[in-house]
Amino acid sequence: MPKTITISPSKAGYHSLKLNNVDPPAPSPQELLLKVTAAALNHRDVYIRQNLYPAISFKNPLLADGCAVVLPHPRSATNPRGFTPSQRVIINPGSGWKSDPTAPEGAYTVLGGSSMTPLGTLQELIAVPADDVEPAPEHLSDAEAAALPLTGLTAWRAFNTKSGNAEPGRNILVTGIGGGVALMVLLFANAKGCNVFVTSSSAEKIDRAKSLGAKGGVLYTDKEWPKTLRGMLPKERPLLDAVIDGAGGDIVGSTFKLLKLGGIIVSYGMTSLGQPTLPMQAVMKNIDLRGSTMGSQKEFGEMVRVVREKNIRPVVDRVVHGIENLEGIDGLFEDLKEGRQFGKLVVEIGDDSKSSQGRPKL
Repeated sequence: MPKTITISPSKAGYHSLKLNNVDPPAPSPQELLLKVTAAALNHRDVYIRQNLYPAISFKNPLLADGCAVVLPHPRSATNPRGFTPSQRVIINPGSGWKSDPTAPEGAYTVLGGSSMTPLGTLQELIAVPADDVEPAPEHLSDAEAAALPLTGLTAWRAFNTKSGNAEPGRNILVTGIGGGVALMVLLFANAKGCNVFVTSSSAEKIDRAKSLGAKGGVLYTDKEWPKTLRGMLPKERPLLDAVIDGAGGDIVGSTFKLLKLGGIIVSYGMTSLGQPTLPMQAVMKNIDLRGSTMGSQKEFGEMVRVVREKNIRPVVDRVVHGIENLEGIDGLFEDLKEGRQFGKLVVEIGDDSKSSQGRPKL
């Protein structure tokens, strides 16, 4: 029987992982039957285990990110949308948002550990609507492909759709480098020809970001970091055009003096759990604070196409092997909870995964 991993209730405030045997899924004619080869963690998965996320489920599998292989359809001679058996695909981590650039058209749900959808990628077999699947970029390993969907989609929308500054030569500040979304923003903006600057609490992470194309970086633990960053900006363009932020807190207060008139701050998360404020000085500069959450099916397809065309590789920090390796998977959660990672944390599930091509050395 296929295996899944869910959470089991804990009175200690941090739900434990549970391995389950389940019946194989029965896909409808509009769905694909997929064998999951790799799945990746996101911060929301930690929040689910901490009971800090709404509508959590103790029955449905965890995780939203996944790379998989198409299996023959058990009820049809062909698969929908022309997908063929053995074809590698990646799964859209959300459902209910087709193409509206402003917001979801209706109820939007994120895969993994939720009572709003039975789907999650931390399992061996999954049936997914064919419209929510894209061919995996050929240059990516399974681990890299699994690392792409949620962070890639969130980064693409925040940078390309919402920032208004996805143009060559623009100065973009990406906060909290090391997280999956922040790294994907760096990669997308660098591919576009932007000048990318980063913040971190780690000098090592800043150095690694520079090796990926960042022009410079500052330690946000230094109270003078805005002044330090100002000195790094190009003389011919001495202000920031946009800030892409996933931490929240006082991001407006920290950056509005560095932003040009009409500059943009895009907020895609609040890992600091601090609420942003909007000082009147920022209002007078016409600073625009924009919220952004994941993205549409259309944006997902655009993002995957750019990754393929620009040969972009998501950064994978660490991989563990086997769905039965609960101790190893728990270790990935600990890395994420403590902020030790630089890039994505991945579980390779399938024994036939494309694990050698492009795999980072661990």
